[in-house]
Amino acid sequence: MDSPSSTTRIAARSSMIDSIRGCGLSGMRIDKEDLRRKLSIPEYLRVAMSNAIRRKEGEPPADTCQSDVIVDGNGVQPPEAPMVVFINSRSGGRHGPELKERLQELMGKEQVFDLSEVKPHEFVQYGLACLEKLAELGDFCAKDTRQKMRIVVAGGDGTVGWVLGSVGELNKQGREPVPPVAIIPLGTGNDLSRSFGWVCFSFVFILIFPIIYLYCLFSCCFECLIQGGSFPFAWKSAVKRTLQRASAGPICRLDSWHAVIQMPSGEVVDPPHSLKPTEDCALDQGLQIEGALPEKVNCYEGVFYNYFSIGMDAQVAYGFHHLRNEKPYLAQGPISNKLIYSGYSCTQGWFLTPCISDPNLRGLKNILRMHVKKVNCSEWEQVAVPKSVRAIVALNLHNYASGRNPWGNLSPEYLEKKGFVEAHADDGLLEIFGLKQGWHASFVMVELISAKHIAQAAAIRLEFRGGEWKDAFMQMDGEPWKQPLNRDYSTFVEIKRVPFQSLMISGE
Repeated sequence: MDSPSSTTRIAARSSMIDSIRGCGLSGMRIDKEDLRRKLSIPEYLRVAMSNAIRRKEGEPPADTCQSDVIVDGNGVQPPEAPMVVFINSRSGGRHGPELKERLQELMGKEQVFDLSEVKPHEFVQYGLACLEKLAELGDFCAKDTRQKMRIVVAGGDGTVGWVLGSVGELNKQGREPVPPVAIIPLGTGNDLSRSFGWVCFSFVFILIFPIIYLYCLFSCCFECLIQGGSFPFAWKSAVKRTLQRASAGPICRLDSWHAVIQMPSGEVVDPPHSLKPTEDCALDQGLQIEGALPEKVNCYEGVFYNYFSIGMDAQVAYGFHHLRNEKPYLAQGPISNKLIYSGYSCTQGWFLTPCISDPNLRGLKNILRMHVKKVNCSEWEQVAVPKSVRAIVALNLHNYASGRNPWGNLSPEYLEKKGFVEAHADDGLLEIFGLKQGWHASFVMVELISAKHIAQAAAIRLEFRGGEWKDAFMQMDGEPWKQPLNRDYSTFVEIKRVPFQSLMISGE
């Protein structure tokens, strides 16, 4: 496996020509049989892993990992680039099942896991454990396969985060090496995939707010013409080229961030799968909590890789997700999703704000207090929340809202003036910025202006006190939820970097 020390920082692509090249529409033809030989895990190992996952047996004894086909592993040639794929077959509009079938044709059914049937933690807990057990028993082929294993995720950013979180458990358990991850983007935003050069199935496409509606209609027509909905033409060849790049691409590092929510007794409404209840919710003792604490608190935790946001953008995302769940026939791919999202944002007060009549549409300053640990600083420092800001985003990558860079490319003089450093996905810092309202956000997304820069932080503490607000909206990596607030007691969100970085395969 390539050494992670050769870390490569990937800038976001914005050129349509680069996107077309990324789809594999130029270059040498890849022979299907050669690719299969390169990627395919020997049958006895595939069957052994499949059986271990199916049986869901913990630390598998020797007989658990035996395949129905008994083969001496030391006499089998290990593959050059063993690989497994996790696919969210419900992503990518109507094309998910077609892509699954194509991947199985190229690699074998046992190496392609549908997330509706096999969860990533099951693969880590049982499938990889089976390989490790066989390796311990002296199987050279199993050992080499485990050492070289790479993972491809076909899905949106939420799916990629799910897999990264499960694979990251290997770090905690001391089960190295951790397989690096490549992406076949099938989601709506695909910001995580763009950040690492995986733009094959989704051209850079601006559609967030109605102020750019005419531009979006033109973009939609062009994308439909080129891609036929969600996939590019010659998509079968593009799949081969994606797997080829995933098998040999350089490895990059990605920071991940742990968010803990401590709230007065109550439950999060419709928490995403990335947010789980937890008993351990101790906040950083270096920052004293002011005011009384409730007798009983509930805690949740989760990990994000791209962004955490609060406010109006999360409220729009929450409403859009519910609308899509109630009417799934509307979600036929990235284009229809973005059109619906654009229209839905107009109904939530994002553009026209009757602030006097509805306190839920006022600025976040009314309910939020923010503390951060800045660059090379161990002390907490309170940061003022701008009065006009109605959405705050803590961003880890260059990409947000389908490929936009709201933090901007800042000049060295401005960075020095503000005390900032150049932003990277592996620098241990989050870029915190604010969006005022829909019109401001629209101009930010088309890069006519930059977002409201608030801070760069190595850790963040957010304190919410409800008052007239009954709840707030939050989201992590595009997965929103409604957070209940209490009039008398504060709700805290604390964000810190996970000690272990994720390994990503560059699609460049």
